[in-house]
Parts: sequence; structure tokens; C-alpha cells
Amino acid sequence: MISVVGEALIDVLLVAGDKDAVARPGGSPLNVAVGLGRRNVPVALLTRFGNDADGHALAAHLEGSGVGLIGEPHDDLATSRATARIDLLGGTEYEFRLDWRIPDVPLPETTTCLHTGSLAAHLEPGAGRVVDLLHEWHGKAVISYDPNCRPSLMGDPATARLRVDECAALADIVKASAEDLAWLHPELPVEQVAAGWLTMGPSLVVVTRGEKGATAYLADGTVPQPAVRVEVVDTVGAGDAFTSGLLAGLHTRGLLTRDALRSLSRADLAPVLAEAASLAAATCTRPGADPPR
Repeated sequence: MISVVGEALIDVLLVAGDKDAVARPGGSPLNVAVGLGRRNVPVALLTRFGNDADGHALAAHLEGSGVGLIGEPHDDLATSRATARIDLLGGTEYEFRLDWRIPDVPLPETTTCLHTGSLAAHLEPGAGRVVDLLHEWHGKAVISYDPNCRPSLMGDPATARLRVDECAALADIVKASAEDLAWLHPELPVEQVAAGWLTMGPSLVVVTRGEKGATAYLADGTVPQPAVRVEVVDTVGAGDAFTSGLLAGLHTRGLLTRDALRSLSRADLAPVLAEAASLAAATCTRPGADPPR
């Protein structure tokens, strides 16, 4: 089973030209879990949300997408919200109202892969617990990590880099966007950052570039993946859908193990990347972070 750890919140979408806001479930880790559940991959989410209307909407969304819950996520605080302002070209800017902490429960012993990332690894008081889980499960399960940087919430890049590198060093898979790397390492080319992460321990690093596709980095070379051309409604959740497709594709092929990842060939990885790119593209044709079933 894949255990996902991280924030669950309500995305409020404000689209240029529309009068009314639209509220939908969101949060990068939640989106990844939902994408996995909708691809029939066994998955559960360790998160928190309020015992309020937003929180109950999140619980129903997860249940309807085949995602289990680890422990009791409801607490007495308000459910977090993120406001996404979408411009006429489909670009997105975010504003957040967040509270991040984790129920003090262990991950299931059936966990074979732990995925986390984004705000969960940076916002206290929950971030420390996330890093503790990565240390606890390092070597016991595949660890997947997506920095999914939110500059307005992660402080200065130098400080954020320390946490990102700590998590990357504990991971077997790192997926990041070119935007993440431009913020974290503005002075370095993407290839150099990816190569640096590979030397820290991961077996696979994937960098997505939006309409320019993605590139996977292995110890013995790279695998390019062109973007799938679609008519874009918005890009909310596209990167998370790519991550879901990547993990699901590895899982269904029996490649989501530490041994398999260490010996992963470019030929084996190519169809996985193609599926991930297709899922990300399909998500871009739908409003909000709503990967297809």
C-alpha cells in the first residue's frame, strides 16, 4: 500500500471573468492520493482537517476516490484553505490560510511506499513529524518526495533548500518542477540539480517542465518525455497528477520497490513517464485538481 502524508485543504478557485468562486478539495498530497485511488492503487492518507463542513467535504471526496484515512483526521481547528487565482491564460497564483499538524498515529505496517512533499515538510508543527516519518521508513519502504515549492510559505530559498535536500536524501524518488528548481537553485541548470540529488541517494529524479514535457534522470542516463498536447482549462493539480501517474505506473509494473528502482532501465521507465504525462494532460482539461477516474 502507498501511504501519503501531507496537507488536505479546500481550493477556492477564482477564475478571471467569472463572478462566482468555486470551492474544491485540494492540497498536493491529497491530490496525489486521489489520483492513486482513482487508478485503483491501494492508498491511504495521513492528514488533518477540521470537524466542519469543509472537513466533511474532504472526507467524502477521499472516500469517493478510494482513499483510506490513517487515524482520525478531524480536529477542532478550521479546515485549511488555499485560494487559486487563475488568469485568462490558465496560469495560477496561490494564497493560503493553513494549519498543518499530523495525528500522532503510526503508518500501517502494510506500507510499501511513503509519499510526501510540498507544505507538509515545511510548515510546523507538522513538518517535524513528517521528517521523523521519513527517517523511520527510510530503507523499509520506497520513499517518494515532491518539493512542490510554495515560495510565499516556505521562507527564503536558502532555508528551504536545507529541508528539501534533507528530504531528497531520504527519498528513492524525487519529482520536482522546473519552477521548483528555479526558485531553489536560480544559479544552477536543472541538469546539475538533478545530478546532485542522484548523488544523495535517490534512484530516480524526474523534473517536469509544463508544456515542454519532463525529463527523468537515472544513474545511467536520462529519459525525455514530451508533453501531451491538450486544450488547457487550468493547470491546478497537473503536477500532482503526474506524480500519481508515475507512482501508479511503477506500482502496476512491479517496479515500486527499492531493488527495482536501483536497477530501473530507461526502457522500463519510458512507458511509465508516458502514462504520467497523459494523466497530467487530462487533468489540465478539467477545472481544478480533478484527475480522471
